[in-house]
Amino acid sequence: MAETTDHEEDVSRDEAADLLQDLAREIRGEGPVDVHVGNKTLALTPSSTLEYGIEVEERSPMLGGDREEITVTLEWEIEDEPTE
Repeated sequence: MAETTDHEEDVSRDEAADLLQDLAREIRGEGPVDVHVGNKTLALTPSSTLEYGIEVEERSPMLGGDREEITVTLEWEIEDEPTE
């Protein structure tokens, strides 16, 4: 069963950059990754190779107002733990 945890809040540009840098620091290297989503922390286990995607959406005023959005996606297969 898939479970989704999400969180949105208004932050300054500097705060958004800090949050992205915190996530990048967690992803860098090896081992488990702690991802903070609102007031919850999720422990993830990314593999050594990730699928990276980026999407930019620009909305015109005809579609409900000027707005821009960036979506970054990281996906990976969960590697099996070695059995001893």
